[in-house]
Amino acid sequence: MYTYQYPRAALTVDAIVYVTDSESIWVLLIKRGKDPFKDKWALPGGFIHMDETLEEACKRELFEETGLKVEAMTQFKAFDTINRDPRHRTISVVFTVQLNEKVHVEGRDDAALAGWFTINQFPELAFDHQQILEQFFNK
Repeated sequence: MYTYQYPRAALTVDAIVYVTDSESIWVLLIKRGKDPFKDKWALPGGFIHMDETLEEACKRELFEETGLKVEAMTQFKAFDTINRDPRHRTISVVFTVQLNEKVHVEGRDDAALAGWFTINQFPELAFDHQQILEQFFNK
């Protein structure tokens, strides 16, 4: 392992999982069970492991927090606003996947709850996840 004498940013992944039906577009969110932003809603995601790709990390975090397994995801964009995470400098790479229908999900690991929300009725979101979703859905 390498050690450096200068600070480095942490790398995370976030998942935009969505379903389009005749009524709306639905997005999968998790309710955070821990600080920062405990009890606020967020995109499923978290820190990468040193032995996995970004997509593997995103699929793992999605499964750990919601029980949802997906085969493949598409990389959307990296988000790097300086103070996007109050703990430290964090850069997040966001991946997306569109499902054919809403599936059963449950809050697991560090997610207290998981659920589907329409893009017109998001609860208060943690981090910069509102802006991420607005960019993705061009709102």
